[in-house]
Amino acid sequence: MQFLNPEEPLYMKLLRSTTIKLAVLYLLLFTSSVLVLSGFLYWATAGYMERQARATIEAEIQGLSERYEHTGLAGLSLLINQRLKRNPTSASIYLLVDPNGKRVIGNLDRWPQVDPDSQGWVELRLSSDKVLDDKSHPARAQLFTLRGGFGLLVGRDMQYLRNMELLILEALGWGVLLTTLLGLAGGLWIGRRFLRRVELLDKTAQEIMAGDMAQRMPLRGSDDELDSLARTLNQMLDRITQLMNGVKQVSDNIAHDMRTPLSRLRQTLETAQDSRLDQPEQQLRVEQAVQEADQLLGTFNALLRIGNIEARRQRQAFETLSLNQLVDDVVELYEPIAEDRQQQIHYQHNQVSPIQGDRNMLFQVLANLLDNALKYSPEQGQINISLQQPALNCIELSIRDSGPGIPDELRDKVFQRFYRLEESRTTPGNGLGLSLVRAVCDLHDIEIQLHNGNPGTEVKLMVTVKAEN
Repeated sequence: MQFLNPEEPLYMKLLRSTTIKLAVLYLLLFTSSVLVLSGFLYWATAGYMERQARATIEAEIQGLSERYEHTGLAGLSLLINQRLKRNPTSASIYLLVDPNGKRVIGNLDRWPQVDPDSQGWVELRLSSDKVLDDKSHPARAQLFTLRGGFGLLVGRDMQYLRNMELLILEALGWGVLLTTLLGLAGGLWIGRRFLRRVELLDKTAQEIMAGDMAQRMPLRGSDDELDSLARTLNQMLDRITQLMNGVKQVSDNIAHDMRTPLSRLRQTLETAQDSRLDQPEQQLRVEQAVQEADQLLGTFNALLRIGNIEARRQRQAFETLSLNQLVDDVVELYEPIAEDRQQQIHYQHNQVSPIQGDRNMLFQVLANLLDNALKYSPEQGQINISLQQPALNCIELSIRDSGPGIPDELRDKVFQRFYRLEESRTTPGNGLGLSLVRAVCDLHDIEIQLHNGNPGTEVKLMVTVKAEN
């Protein structure tokens, strides 16, 4: 696995970081949006001015042609002359020629030798002697033929419009450039901050991989995505530490619990090898050795079963079953044992909804719990079992004994493998019964609770009833 190199230059880290790549992508999208918006603004401003100029020319031609119809050539010439004298430096262009193309009046010296488009528009270049700044200017004009064969040209100097278009393009260009630079700078700044946080997470991860399991991912308190990720990783590390401690404890308990039966097994086998023993005595020693080996195999089989259940590999046998019938069967099985110990089992129940589960596993759970209740209750003690359904989606099964109870600080530990309240370990058992109960309950999504029974211990199983599809 490749980690961030702390000696690598920051700009190289930024170039390879996902944040910068996303920032550049968003910058391209944003710049494209700005370009589209700038194009619209250009069309809305320069385009509008272009259309206004064309409309003005068309309106002037319309007015001049009407004047010609009413007052003839003299009236039209007088009107054009008045407009030129009133504003000799205006951008307006006029030219009136006779049918032979000879100039009558106007501020152009000749009729343009260009072909108009379908609507009569032509593009011209005004010479430097016709304008104030001594530079040739672009112009646009429309040609119109009057009654009698006279030609009328009306146009406008478009240099001011071209200058305005250049100003607009320049402003939009600077706007796009500033937007790109600011976006890039913002992306680099954000990427650098993000990369520093990732480096902290990466550094902590490397310290943990080096063996310092006490390290945890740093939190900023901002509750953003990285804080959420760091919090989840810390929870995962806590769980890993808990599992590692559990494995260590299980290993220690296995070594402690297996040493005694293995020593007895070895001693029994050594005794069976004694040639001075007669045949029946040797056979008895072999049978004792087989019993010891069976107990060891039973312990290891229980461990394997718990591991498989915790890995959730045994859901194939799930079926719809009646919890009432299951509890009845377990109570019926253990009633003779309770009578032998002069103990009483009080069973109160209502009819509850069917549930989904593995019958054999749940039977083993109830058997383990009831066996513990009988084991730790004194002679003439009572075991109270209650099966109720307080809500439509919840079933509550309670098993309460009359024994010494479990101290509050040890209630979580009794579910650990090989953990036994009796430290001397003289009572038969391997400390795996409640571990199996917890594994099966987790597989069936059953919540298990331990309470003070006053006296004794009360075990509650909260079963969730899932609606059928």
